[in-house]
Amino acid sequence: AAPHVLGLQPPTMADSRYNIHSQLEHLQSKYVGTGHADTRKYEWLVSQHRDTYASMMGHPNLLDSVAIVENKSRERMRFELMKRMISPCGPPPSDPFAATE
Repeated sequence: AAPHVLGLQPPTMADSRYNIHSQLEHLQSKYVGTGHADTRKYEWLVSQHRDTYASMMGHPNLLDSVAIVENKSRERMRFELMKRMISPCGPPPSDPFAATE
């Protein structure tokens, strides 16, 4: 049976907007890397770099590929990726508003 026959109305644009907004808020509270309205460019870049390094370390075949390209052992590459995660984009900008676009 069609929704209108059962007395159900299709969602309105306002309902969809609220639903999408609430889903986004849930994701942002659950996962750090998704950011929020006040996330600065530097913070977002640091999160992206750390996620990339973690993915490289977590996927053995990808780690092997990176180690071959760098001409290093797997464990040496893993160690260097962990070191890079400390400050992947260099020191933070002195003015927090300078890194916005």
